[in-house]
Amino acid sequence: MLQTYLNRLLWWTTLVLLQVFFFNHIHLLGYATPFIYLYIVVKMSSDTSRHALMLWAFLLGLLVDAFADTPGMNAAAAVFLAFVRPTLLRLFVPRDSNDTFTPSIHSMGLSSYVKYLSLSVLFHHALLFTIAFFSLASPLELLLRIVSSALLSVCCILAIEGLQQRKSNP
Repeated sequence: MLQTYLNRLLWWTTLVLLQVFFFNHIHLLGYATPFIYLYIVVKMSSDTSRHALMLWAFLLGLLVDAFADTPGMNAAAAVFLAFVRPTLLRLFVPRDSNDTFTPSIHSMGLSSYVKYLSLSVLFHHALLFTIAFFSLASPLELLLRIVSSALLSVCCILAIEGLQQRKSNP
């Protein structure tokens, strides 16, 4: 149990530092910014209660907000993702699977995991960028930012997932 929390804390620290000092400064073509800190929320065990998940997501988003000078935007979007995550898992996990598992390519299969991850990231980004824009004056630009950032985030998270799978299966 203690090792689980220490491992989670190490992932938290690593991904938040990478997000704040590296990924927040990537803006491909002025639109796409990857948000890899979502990997923590997406990857938490399926038996984590919704309240605990929302608390972890809030603290994670608040920490990113503190460093990125975005007052509450990441926290709100991360909590929203944590709120809808159990429903998304039920959509993409086979009915005959174990009660508790950690979402991954190995436990869900590539197709289901990519769908789950893509929809999760899309929900997060839609709320985050809608809050950031706070206007629907240019809906095409908003949609372009949401989709391009979501694609880049999914690619980065899948790369991290692939590295983690390779490390666990030498």
